[in-house]
Amino acid sequence: EEFGFGRYPNVITSIQFERLLSASGPTRGHILRPSDGREPKRIAFLQCVGSRDRDHDYCSSVCCMYATKEAILAREHLPDVECCIFMMDVRAFSKGFDDYYRRAQEEGIRYIRYRPFLAEDHVSHDLFLLYETEDNELREERFDLVVLSVGLEAPEKAEELAQAVGIALDSQGFCRTEPFKPLETSRPGIYVCGAFSGPKDIPETVVEASGAAAKAMALLAEARGTLVERKEYPPELDVAGQEPRIGVFVCHCGNNIAGAVDIAQVVEYAEALPNVVYAGDNLYSCSQDAQEIIKEKIIEHGLNRVVVASCTPRTHEPLFQETMREVGLNPYLFEMANIRDQCSWVHWDEPELATEKAKALVRMAVARARKLEPLHRVALDLDRHALVIGGGAAGMNAALALAEQGFPVYLVEREGELGGYLRHIRYTLDGLDPQAYLRDLIAQVESHPLITVFKGTEVVGIEGFVGNFVAKIRRLVDSGESTNSESTNVRTYESTLNVGVVIVATGAEEWRGDAYLLGQDPRVVTQREFEEMLATRSWKPEAGNQQPAASNQIVMIQCVGPWDAGEDMPFYCSRICCTVAVKNALKVKELNPEADVYILYKDVRTYGFWEHYYTLAREKGVVFIRYTDEDKPSVRQVDGRLEVRIHEPILDRDIVLSPDLLVLSTSVVPARGSEELSELLKLPLTREGFFLEAHVKLRPVDFASDGVFLCGLAHYPKFLEESIAQAHAVAARAATILAKEKLLVGGPVAVVDESKCTGCLTCVRVCPYGVPQINPEKVGVGGIRGVAEIEIARCQGCGTCAAECPAKAIQLLHFRDEQILAKEEALFAEVFAS
Repeated sequence: EEFGFGRYPNVITSIQFERLLSASGPTRGHILRPSDGREPKRIAFLQCVGSRDRDHDYCSSVCCMYATKEAILAREHLPDVECCIFMMDVRAFSKGFDDYYRRAQEEGIRYIRYRPFLAEDHVSHDLFLLYETEDNELREERFDLVVLSVGLEAPEKAEELAQAVGIALDSQGFCRTEPFKPLETSRPGIYVCGAFSGPKDIPETVVEASGAAAKAMALLAEARGTLVERKEYPPELDVAGQEPRIGVFVCHCGNNIAGAVDIAQVVEYAEALPNVVYAGDNLYSCSQDAQEIIKEKIIEHGLNRVVVASCTPRTHEPLFQETMREVGLNPYLFEMANIRDQCSWVHWDEPELATEKAKALVRMAVARARKLEPLHRVALDLDRHALVIGGGAAGMNAALALAEQGFPVYLVEREGELGGYLRHIRYTLDGLDPQAYLRDLIAQVESHPLITVFKGTEVVGIEGFVGNFVAKIRRLVDSGESTNSESTNVRTYESTLNVGVVIVATGAEEWRGDAYLLGQDPRVVTQREFEEMLATRSWKPEAGNQQPAASNQIVMIQCVGPWDAGEDMPFYCSRICCTVAVKNALKVKELNPEADVYILYKDVRTYGFWEHYYTLAREKGVVFIRYTDEDKPSVRQVDGRLEVRIHEPILDRDIVLSPDLLVLSTSVVPARGSEELSELLKLPLTREGFFLEAHVKLRPVDFASDGVFLCGLAHYPKFLEESIAQAHAVAARAATILAKEKLLVGGPVAVVDESKCTGCLTCVRVCPYGVPQINPEKVGVGGIRGVAEIEIARCQGCGTCAAECPAKAIQLLHFRDEQILAKEEALFAEVFAS
């Protein structure tokens, strides 16, 4: 109500705007003003509505990025629309978010750092926003539409649910979790995931969902498989040599398709196509009733091919394939025509043309269906051991979570001790002892009978595929015999490990460069060093063994990284630095309330419940001064003192500080050896050098290569609790493989015709998964030694090799050339006929 919602028709929430953008929304994807139904020319987004205020002392974590997304989508819908986002800080703290933020700015989206006053023109219903510019000038702008980026609150019935199941809530009404146990509620055996434990984005929600499943799986490990009822299928019908008998089922999808496409016309058209012996329609082809009808028609008409014209195969193809198996048809004798996403949704205002396009899509699907052949998957044995690479918090939690489910684990750590980055965390904002947690975690791991720990060991080779990996490890062992006064006799031992899955948890490191006199002046330290000093009450000997808390003035500079040292690396947020700076600033104030602490920042990104401590730091007198990329702080030595100069935007003048200590919040960078490991496992890296998951939202802990998973800082900088949740998620994902009796491989995979292969290496070079290999023992076309081989268990079925092979020696099963060409010829059939 503060911003006119419910009073001004053109003030809407971000959720309502999301529906306007949707093709299935009230305006079919057209952005229209509620007051008069016209397209807006100027849209304002107001951030932190229901977050970061007196009643909600937390950040909802998602609003900055979904506002940015909505602004970008708005410009895609309306290329001439002007979008302005009014905000306090841009909290682009997750993987790839800063790139997306930069993209928005490059596309002309304005970010204005102010919470404006809003009023309405009661005649036109336009909105006036009054705000103060960074030049301290009042400015008024007129907008056609205002979108409120509303925050996330605990569910209304959270307290009722909590009382019913006996769990505790926090002060904001969200589910309270236990220290260092982000998935556990206050009641044993009840786990929590997603936004119910606190506002979070989709990737974190998906991770926590898998992690909570892992916790439950550990409790049920002994009962695994005891209640499974195996589904029985009828014997598969042999259709070899039979004339294609195709059935076409056209879906209304409620009004999603039928609202633009004349379904009756499409059915009538399909009936007349060659080899089609049945055509019909269903209101919802994915419904259980429709599945029964499809099975009845397959039996009644003796169908040996099925085409469903409906929505996307990405979500519904497995459902229809399962239906075919239930009546004895091979699931690969199925084809789908996407007449929703590719037709009705994009041609909603042109029903006649949409109907003709739907006919063409069905014609193409039928043409391909004629060429389809049965495919069969092969069952392979698998090894039920897991290999975890990295013995930090994430690696140890993943190993422990798998072991608690009954799977043996090899934990390989290249350093001489376990702990990783966690060894350097001395205290937390909520008063917990991470070192005590680490000691307990190490004790659990090293004493677990199913975990074998290799310290001082590296993975130097890995071969095989999901379920059947063979890893070579190299261990350096000190014999204890001195060969001279400076060295000892170190022996190398190599061995192999047979495992079914591989988990990458190699961690990350603190960046150390020469920015801001780091490494040149002992009074310039990193946050990690400063935390150690505060925890031990120590000081560098070079600085005269002073107590850091006794310093009168401490300055912290945020967002320090390779970009400050001339390296070719765009800025990325390390996610934890703002909160760590606040943590250490509060510790200084606790030890010496009279100390002056200044934090120089670009955006304060204390997301989620960390926002409370940002509020507390300001109440304790910590001073926050903002700087920009164009006007960064400068640091120099003057007469033996440190001098930090920064432009204060509110006062519009330079401020000179003379700190006793300068603390740099340096970025988190990938661990050494990440690039070598990525080449070894053929795993992709981001531009920053972190490992790249298969899909940021759908598969946030999987690699594209089956059987290989990712967690912890190797994925991206994150807090300890987030690494723990991700480690359990990885355990759940790995268990889905290790718990199988057999591993099914094959289906739509690439195959090599050795009689055509010239061993040209094209497939080896272009495969994004590194699957094709040249076998020098085989002879290809023209007697050339060296033929490509593709292991079907590793092939992802992307088809890149088949598309690139110059000799046409590779075909992708289920997408053979003749099947694709039949579809293309059908597309132009009516053109050729005319």
